[in-house]
Order: sequence, then structure tokens, then C-alpha cells
Amino acid sequence: MWVYEKKLQYPVRVGKCDPRMARLLLEQYGGADGELAAALRYLNQRYSIPDKVIGLLTDIGTEEFAHMEMIATMVYKLTKDLSPEEMKAAGLGDHYAAHDNALFYQSAGGVPWTATYIQAKGDPIADLYEDIAAEEKARATYQWLIDLTDDVDIQDGLKYLREREVVHSLRFREAVEILKAEQGAKKFF
Repeated sequence: MWVYEKKLQYPVRVGKCDPRMARLLLEQYGGADGELAAALRYLNQRYSIPDKVIGLLTDIGTEEFAHMEMIATMVYKLTKDLSPEEMKAAGLGDHYAAHDNALFYQSAGGVPWTATYIQAKGDPIADLYEDIAAEEKARATYQWLIDLTDDVDIQDGLKYLREREVVHSLRFREAVEILKAEQGAKKFF
């Protein structure tokens, strides 16, 4: 079903080691509104949505995995070869104690990822509006992350990811209109 190209969706460059920024990026790796939750949400919802939009959920869900790969690469590059003392100074002491420098699905605050982050109501319109909200929350988070770093290389990758969230939100909005037009507004309201 998938073809995996052994390259990132968009190049990830890092201008300097910055474990503080790596910790903040974990929000988009394993946080409630992060890429893992989005990918699993969309790939799960596709089983209870009309055929007209199954492909959209599959496409965007798999792209979210590509976004996770970019975030993981950023975090790895920002923390590569750090000492335990440097991890601790950046607020990653608890992470280091449990995982060394390995990535782990958690938020910037250290809260482990949970399946409760995934929403699936079974009502196509409700699910698509949830998806729109998820994309808008991710867009906002990417903007805040851009604001929190002065590394232009990291900003470049984050700007790319932010713009993809905008595109996804627009595509989900289009899907709502398609379903409303096809099945009639009475069924959903």
C-alpha cells in the first residue's frame, strides 16, 4: 500500500546543538496535538468514513508519519552526543534517566503519549471538524516553536511543517463540504 522513500519529506538542518529546543519539539512528537496522535487519528477514522474521503484520511495520516520522522530527526540532531549533565541542564534529566538520548513518545512536559489523544466519534462531520481543529492546533504549536528558536535552519523545517498543517486543514474543510453536498445537511444537523 505504501512506498517508502528513504529520505525525509523536507530536508532537516540544524545550525547548533540545542537540547532545550529538542525538549520543546517533543510536543509535536508525542504530545496530545502532535504528529503521532494525528497520524493514528486519521488512519483510524478512515474505517468509519464515507468512501469519498477515505483516501484523504489515508494520505494525510501517512504524511503525518513523515512529519514525525522530521521532528525525530530534529530532536536527534539537537541532542546528539550530549552528556548527562547537558541533558539535565536542558530539563531532560528525567528523560535521560529513563531513555538515555533515545526518542520517546512524550510531550515537551514529559507526559507519555496515550491513546486518549485520538478522537473518533464515527460521525463523519464530527470527525472531520475534530481533524480541522487538530490541524489548526498543530499549526499554532509550530508557530510558537518557530518563535522559541533563533536557529534559522530549525525555523525553516518548522515553517514547512506549519504550512503543511494549513494545507491539511483546508483539505479537511473541503471534505466536510463534499460530504454535506453529497448526503444533505439534514442527515448531520
